[in-house]
Amino acid sequence: MRHALIFAAGLGERMRPLTDHTPKPLLVAGGKPLIVWHLEKLAAADVHYVVINSSHLAEQLPQALGDGARWGLRIRYAYEGPVPLETGGGMLNALPLLGPEPFIAVNGDIWTDVDLSTLPREPAGLAHLVMVDNPPHHPEGDFALDTTGRLNMTDVPRLTFSGLGIYRPELLRQWREAVGTTAESATKPPRFKLRDVLRAAMARGEISGSHHAGAWTDVGTPERLATLDAALNASLRG
Repeated sequence: MRHALIFAAGLGERMRPLTDHTPKPLLVAGGKPLIVWHLEKLAAADVHYVVINSSHLAEQLPQALGDGARWGLRIRYAYEGPVPLETGGGMLNALPLLGPEPFIAVNGDIWTDVDLSTLPREPAGLAHLVMVDNPPHHPEGDFALDTTGRLNMTDVPRLTFSGLGIYRPELLRQWREAVGTTAESATKPPRFKLRDVLRAAMARGEISGSHHAGAWTDVGTPERLATLDAALNASLRG
């Protein structure tokens, strides 16, 4: 797998005031921006081409990351305009830059020790999602992983979607049917959540998953960022 998408367009509202002047993926933990951890892991997994979507304070991303050459990557930027397109609209907007093959997509505001080279290069269906144990702030989870490795919305218990997955571009072919004719989906470019498209594909048995039991953090608040920063700094010292 040679291509990847990093979601970096969010407003970071829960991270304010830290995100008033800095995009959330550029916030620092363990001595480097969150998004740089992803770039390093992608390069180590032999990914060579990364698309980063952007909106809030978009100009700071190319200023900080450049063309990706320092990591042996080629970075392209997919600007979404002043209002982010959500994850589904953001992925759809980035597809022309990603090409026809399956690609990795990862939220720019998570941290995990998942070894990207162990992920399937070809998802069994339209996507393969990495699932994690439910964190305290999301005890109900998102999707259930059955014994065949398929994800669904009906079984319990559920796990939490990590924000990391492998996707086929074909997943978004039927986005209109999954999202419906709402005002948001009628805009150009359309604005919608990837979750709705995934749920529709799950109902058809087209989404697989795996459970990662290692480290993972959804860096959604200043407190979680501080906790992650302290843990990474302690690990680097020790």
